[in-house]
Amino acid sequence: GEELTVMSFIEGETVLPMEAAQDHKAVWDNDQGPNTGGMGAYSPVPHMLSALFDQAYDDILLPTAKAMVSEGRPFKGILYAGLMITRKGMQVIEFNARFGDPETQVVLPRLKTDLVEILLAIHEGRLAEIELEWDPRAAVAIVLASAGYPGDYDRGYEIKIGDLPADTELYIAGAKLAGEGTERLVTSGGRVLALTALGADIEAARSKAYEGIGELNFEGAHYRRDIANKAIGRC
Repeated sequence: GEELTVMSFIEGETVLPMEAAQDHKAVWDNDQGPNTGGMGAYSPVPHMLSALFDQAYDDILLPTAKAMVSEGRPFKGILYAGLMITRKGMQVIEFNARFGDPETQVVLPRLKTDLVEILLAIHEGRLAEIELEWDPRAAVAIVLASAGYPGDYDRGYEIKIGDLPADTELYIAGAKLAGEGTERLVTSGGRVLALTALGADIEAARSKAYEGIGELNFEGAHYRRDIANKAIGRC
């Protein structure tokens, strides 16, 4: 099947699904090589038809929330549902009680509703009063990883950041300051940076994201060059 991510804000039996996203797990283009924590993502997902979204909500997300309430373990927070679209319908790969990486980097930039207000509503037991509003633009995120990732990799390479295009956001992950009193960033992890771009559609967002990723560099840096190709083909 094909993988899909739907994260939700949950408070008891109230479930507010976020916009769907699709991650790219394999390290190399065309889904080749070992799986990683994610080499890029995009949102929305054009083949996530309303019927599939309804199935995810009706058959998986809402029953899960209700089951936790019935067991005396009501959940408050973010539920990450890793799903698989199969011939037998929507199946669950995993649940996480957190935001997903890198899916969050393409979902939250599209969220127009104030995130703080949503989290306060969850905390205060009034999530049902919240209505999520979404930016209609598409988002594409590309991860820049260390040479050798997801296997062994070296650290300490200086990160160079050029002029990023408008409507992009740089997320720093596997990096740290080179030392006290310096602003130089060096690599410290496998997935070092993620660059997210917003665009009128997925093709525009993808083009801008790759323009931005070209402004980032460190020794051995690599990234997938086919992020969101599946979505563009379906569009």
